[in-house]
Amino acid sequence: MSDVEKSDGPPSEQPERCPNCGASVETGRDGALGAATCEVCGASLSLSVVDGGVPATPGSGGKRNPLALVVVAVVAAAMLYFGFHMARRSGPAPPRITKSGPAPDFTLQSLDGKSMRLSDLRGKAVLLNFWATWCSPCKIEMPWFIELQKQYGAQGLQIVGVAMDDSSKEDIAKFAKDMGVNYPVLLGKEEVGDAYGGVPALPETFFISRDGKIVDKIIGLKGKAEIEDSIKRALNTQAPNPPATSASVSLPLQAQK
Repeated sequence: MSDVEKSDGPPSEQPERCPNCGASVETGRDGALGAATCEVCGASLSLSVVDGGVPATPGSGGKRNPLALVVVAVVAAAMLYFGFHMARRSGPAPPRITKSGPAPDFTLQSLDGKSMRLSDLRGKAVLLNFWATWCSPCKIEMPWFIELQKQYGAQGLQIVGVAMDDSSKEDIAKFAKDMGVNYPVLLGKEEVGDAYGGVPALPETFFISRDGKIVDKIIGLKGKAEIEDSIKRALNTQAPNPPATSASVSLPLQAQK
């Protein structure tokens, strides 16, 4: 019988071999390697040879974990991303608005589609109120503003509301109508809010004198009496002098001959 025909029995297990020279590796009774080195070539033997795994590549113990490198790269990218966007958001600090300083001028569109400029109200005391339709404290003080406009309007008070939200013009107009607002409501812009110190909270109200200077500021909801006191302070200021006009010069009559 040939060698091929003799192979009908159960196949014998393939012996483990040295990863360097291919020589057969003998194991001890406990399954451990019979020697720490190959008896033929003297190469170091890995435990994975006994387990039937792929031999470790020489020097692989010094390699870094690929997963750790990926985690480090993701964290670094995230830090760069958020750092960049935080730097963009921070930008230059908004100007500091102080009392007795001039009120920043602006031009905004009113709900009726007209442009309104703050400096056009020079000579009046102005209550400039930054608010939003979603602001609950704003809804509390609005009825007070309506009453105060009726009470002090004849004395030169003009209340102006600046809507600082993303609602549509139609929604803001409906809100103002439902509240019975009797003073101009303007559609706010971010740059106007920045000009007034960034408007960190709503409502925020500025009281402007007749000559265009800020005499008081209230952040958040205050009592009606405190608001009224600030209105009186703005009303008790001097209006700016009207611009001087060139005096008319009368020509002398010619002497009669």
